[in-house]
Amino acid sequence: MLRFSFLFILCVFLMSCEDPVTVKPNAKLRLEFPSAAYKRIDKDCPYSFEKNESAALKKTKNCGMNVQYSKMNATIYLTYQSVRNNNLDSLVYDAQKLAYDHNIKAESIPEQPFVNPNNNVYGMFYKINGNAASQSHFYVTDSVNHFVTGSLYFDAKPNFDSIYPAVVYLREDIRKIMETIRWKE
Repeated sequence: MLRFSFLFILCVFLMSCEDPVTVKPNAKLRLEFPSAAYKRIDKDCPYSFEKNESAALKKTKNCGMNVQYSKMNATIYLTYQSVRNNNLDSLVYDAQKLAYDHNIKAESIPEQPFVNPNNNVYGMFYKINGNAASQSHFYVTDSVNHFVTGSLYFDAKPNFDSIYPAVVYLREDIRKIMETIRWKE
């Protein structure tokens, strides 16, 4: 009888240690970014554009500008160069090379041409998908006098799955910059 009681207690003890199975629902990351409101930036430079009001702007040398998103730890770096001495080919080549230097880590780099003949703005937008250091590059030009390049970087180790919602949001801001660039003569 003692042996039976010991086996019974042992069985009850072993069965009671098992955790109940709980089915968990699929989780989705929910990031909410402010609705974009844009404001024209007209510094003492040969171009102007509209930027998201939630971003800070820092002017750098030679009319370059940094559009900083502190809550996302991201910056769009804009660089301005004059087209002179038939250097447009080399400027375009350098901009393309900068985008495709990320090909080592990128899964894909789709190109989207940009043409706005009404405002004399032509360029290319590169979406860099994957764990590359940058997620977007672009350039715009009037093909005669002005050339602007832009690059999006996050101040974090690249993990495309984690930063993807912010990338989508910032790519819309980049499109807005491209669409609203105006050259000053």
